[in-house]
Amino acid sequence: MELKDKIIVVTGAASGIGKAMCIRYAAEGAKSIVCVDRDTAGAEATAKEMGGTAMTVDVAHEDQIVAMIQKVEAEIGPIDLFCSNAGISVAGGVEVPNDDWQRIWDINVMSHVWAARALVPLMAERGGGYLLNTSSAAGLLNQVGSAPYGVTKHAAIGLAEWMAMTYGDQGIKVSVLCPQAVRTEMTRGHEDHVAAIDGMMEPEPVAEACVQTIRDETFLVLPHKEVIGYMQAKAQNYDRWIGGMRKLNRKYGGFDA
Repeated sequence: MELKDKIIVVTGAASGIGKAMCIRYAAEGAKSIVCVDRDTAGAEATAKEMGGTAMTVDVAHEDQIVAMIQKVEAEIGPIDLFCSNAGISVAGGVEVPNDDWQRIWDINVMSHVWAARALVPLMAERGGGYLLNTSSAAGLLNQVGSAPYGVTKHAAIGLAEWMAMTYGDQGIKVSVLCPQAVRTEMTRGHEDHVAAIDGMMEPEPVAEACVQTIRDETFLVLPHKEVIGYMQAKAQNYDRWIGGMRKLNRKYGGFDA
């Protein structure tokens, strides 16, 4: 899929990876880019920078996602690429309060479900479309110091896998973005944490990796190439991998999101 002349929606567009996506897609000649965020001023600033359209949406609420998709389809045109990128992190383990578990679940997982629920029938009817969901390398490996983040990012990958195998015959392509540490507001102050063990990447190379993956129509977007090796080590000897993660937990387990 080429992005020239396409209508694209990006959530979490006020800063970080989402903002970088919008700017990079504009450089590819996208017809229209909708910059979505709960931060109205941030979304408007991104849209102004690359000539897009800003919309205020809290992706923790299905009704807001559905209303936004309906508005884009009615006023701008059929969505070719939907980047469900917004996400949050919560530090801690099983002791994290239920309300925090629910909020991170809604944003990191259910927002992808809700977007697909609204878009898949429309895309299937017109013969295809593209869904790019942001997960994390934590979804392939795990996250020291944050059970809610590791669990929800695993779930996001499971959902993307299911959608790829279920909707592919309807012409709907699915990719999932799985970077390690990226310099964003979420990682500010955690430059020395375990996720940055292979370095802190800027958002722009992550957006570039997304463009290349969409062009190739492959499933995994892995800006940090080391992740493949970690995945292989995990699959080859799960117990040894867990032992290595326990060592990292002893060193970095005090992560404070």
